[in-house]
Amino acid sequence: MSRISDTFAELKRSGRGGFVPFITAGDPDLITTELLLVELAAAGADIIELGVPFSDPVADGKTIQRASERALRKGVTLLDALTSIARAKQRIDVPIVLFSYFNPLLKYGEEQLAKEAKQAGVDAILVTDLIPEEAQTWTETLVQCNLDPIFLVAPTTSDNRLKGIAQQARGFIYAVSRAGVTGTRAEISGDAEQLVKRVRSVSDLPVAVGFGISTPAQVRQVWRFADAAVIGSAIVNEIQTLGNSPDLVKRVGDFARTLIAPIHGSCASSPALN
Repeated sequence: MSRISDTFAELKRSGRGGFVPFITAGDPDLITTELLLVELAAAGADIIELGVPFSDPVADGKTIQRASERALRKGVTLLDALTSIARAKQRIDVPIVLFSYFNPLLKYGEEQLAKEAKQAGVDAILVTDLIPEEAQTWTETLVQCNLDPIFLVAPTTSDNRLKGIAQQARGFIYAVSRAGVTGTRAEISGDAEQLVKRVRSVSDLPVAVGFGISTPAQVRQVWRFADAAVIGSAIVNEIQTLGNSPDLVKRVGDFARTLIAPIHGSCASSPALN
């Protein structure tokens, strides 16, 4: 089993849902990224997603697009993201998912990236724009390096494609709560629960739900039918709002704690188990 599989197994034994925060590497700077990884682990993150800044993040809404732009203006690269992970992993053992578009990974070199990502302490890689029909070689490369390939599924994903993804995915499957891009929303679409049911009909892997989750109530709602909640834009927005505040790391950590504090330890809010 991978470390991510172990994490979800422990969550299941504990009867609670997982908390998966997302931040962008290099936003607001690389030193802060390393500190945020450590702080989010201390705040209760079960898995952390670290985004590689990219010039054309078509799956992301304005908040994460701006974070990528800020990081790119400072020259932040894929190698910088790996270095931040390696430094943080000297202090934490929370699994980390490298979140990226395929272009930077392809430019870096698939085999080289897989080897260096593993050495840095990455546990899985999610490529937002790599379709499963073209991912077989990539998946095999990751698995050979003991990295979990994570795939996105959406309410619009066909049953045939769901089956294909289930055959290649490891660790967990990331269910997009609604069609469209990332960003906070007032409500979680009813499509999300139906999508999780569809995924579970073809796979035994845990299911994490993301896109639009930004409040403790929404986290609670997701935990009722899925194994984990992914929170990205809400946390990235906090980072943007705080800017150069000297207590940015602490305040982001405090915000992360508010997302899960009302839920952990509540029998009434235990997630649906596989």
